[in-house]
Amino acid sequence: MLDAKIPAGPIEQKWDTHKFKLKLVNPANKRRFHIIVVGSGLAGASAAATLAELGYDVSVFCYQDSPRRAHSIAAQGGINAAKNYQNDGDSIYRLFYDTVKGGDYRSREANVYRLAQVCNQIIDHCVAQGVPFAREYGGMLANRSFGGAQVSRTFYARGQTGQQLLLGAYSALSRQIGLDKVKMHTRHELLELVVVDGRVRGITTRDMVTGELGSHAADAVVLATGGYGNVFYLSTNAKGCNVTAAFRAYQKGALFANPCYTQIHPTCIPVTGEHQSKLTLMSESLRNDGRIWVPKNKGDTRPPDHIPEAERDYYLERRYPAFGNLVPRDVASRAAKGVCDEGRGVGPGGLGVYLDFSEAIERLGKAAIAEKYGNLFQMYAKITADDPYEVPMRIFPAVHYTMGGLWVDYNLMTTIDGLFAIGEANFSDHGANRLGASALMQGLADGYFVLPYTIGDYLARSGNNPQDTTDGEFQSSREAASARIAKLLTIKGERTPDAFHRQLGKLLWDTCGMSRNGPGLETAMAEIPKIRDEFWQNLKLAGSPDGLNQTLEKAGRVADFIDFAELMVIDAHHRTESCGGHFREESQTEEGEALRDDDKFSYVAAWERSDNPAQPTLHKEPLTFEHVLPSTRSYK
Repeated sequence: MLDAKIPAGPIEQKWDTHKFKLKLVNPANKRRFHIIVVGSGLAGASAAATLAELGYDVSVFCYQDSPRRAHSIAAQGGINAAKNYQNDGDSIYRLFYDTVKGGDYRSREANVYRLAQVCNQIIDHCVAQGVPFAREYGGMLANRSFGGAQVSRTFYARGQTGQQLLLGAYSALSRQIGLDKVKMHTRHELLELVVVDGRVRGITTRDMVTGELGSHAADAVVLATGGYGNVFYLSTNAKGCNVTAAFRAYQKGALFANPCYTQIHPTCIPVTGEHQSKLTLMSESLRNDGRIWVPKNKGDTRPPDHIPEAERDYYLERRYPAFGNLVPRDVASRAAKGVCDEGRGVGPGGLGVYLDFSEAIERLGKAAIAEKYGNLFQMYAKITADDPYEVPMRIFPAVHYTMGGLWVDYNLMTTIDGLFAIGEANFSDHGANRLGASALMQGLADGYFVLPYTIGDYLARSGNNPQDTTDGEFQSSREAASARIAKLLTIKGERTPDAFHRQLGKLLWDTCGMSRNGPGLETAMAEIPKIRDEFWQNLKLAGSPDGLNQTLEKAGRVADFIDFAELMVIDAHHRTESCGGHFREESQTEEGEALRDDDKFSYVAAWERSDNPAQPTLHKEPLTFEHVLPSTRSYK
């Protein structure tokens, strides 16, 4: 049985009671403990800065040339908090309720309530750092609405919220680097975890500039390495985002939870051709003022301004009158796919719907829309050569966030002693679907306000035990990493890493993407081993391991994506229900909505690696709901 270490007592008091019972490290002893943080996005930077401020000796590793280039900067729309500045009925409990419901009742109540509790502290902390949140005329912080909520609780900085929050965390991190409390290692990639007697003792990395392999010991390791959406090849993620660090933890014994839970974002610029290597997100915040529609008639190819109002179908407003265009992402994505499958999609291939601002511009004025969304409109115009002030945007769903990740207990520790996972790298607090503007909330909550308490308890209990990195498991780890690199470079085949990645991604999108079914998933399970076999026989790589070799980096990540994809499909196949972003075509209502099976699947599926990758061991963490009782999700 998995022990989530959820505290006893009323849900409103669990976190405060738990914090009091956690053991503390004496301030004078904190400098004796060395903590490694892998990843420098919002979760990693906030955790590293806070831990160093507390007095711990911290090392940070990232594969970018600066923490400022972490993918967190791509978050656009905002961050949730239950401040109730709008006086519209918001509260910590309502945010908790919306998040559990939005996740389709597949998340831990205790974790979600804690997230809702600490979110208000995040806003105050970030304001103190100088994050330039939007403000009302009188100076109060502004809020806007996001999907899955009927209140305005999303704080934002135009369409650059992630970037501004990361600059706040980066400034705090830079201060600690300047004080020599944080050792920053840029352009380093984690290749192996070092585990001794069930406890993580360090990591093995490759310097991506020199090619040198290095060993780094620590008393605890924190993975803040983001999600795995790039397994689909085309996604809204930065090209460097990968699953390698989390998958190494899985290979060393950490459980991987709910890998099939992938979020499809409904508001992205559609695919335009085979040349593309990634997709571009258009913030969900645009759905506040933009209205989504398609022609009522199939095959209507007239320009949008030639289609009269009576011949337009505002399908979200029609199907979900209570929430309208602000239904959760999974609901909006499936609805867009549905109208396109009917032959009513717009643009090349009929894979698009309109996001129309004409009414909002007429009502509020162009200047008001530009103030809210100007940089997003500019980005759209540069990519598509269309002016969204004059013609509707074209959007279509795309792979975005991943709710699955390493299984962690209430203290954010994995099943490997001393290995913690935070932010998108863990299986998170979002269940089967993340509400918009909650990713930044979770990353900063974990980094600033949860991990600094819980990791101290672990260190106080486990004690300090310095490791020799020259031999033993550290040497074996370096040898394993070196052998893997040599194997990749000696194949001398005909296909590039990108070719394999694109093939894998298309297979996954077709069989395990926005919609899944049993035969499709079985096809994927049969095809992935074939892709793996060809990869290890026909991979084409140039260069050497000694120095900068970006194709080598990509090859290693693609190899892990192939292995991880198998686990992902196995998880999707076993869960014969629809919930959130996991939509099994066999499990839907007459109206085409997701149909859960709470009697059979109300649990976290945590997978353990076995000697046969195709047969991992399933562990179940039962989910109990005492405060938000499961019901059929309705946004009508």
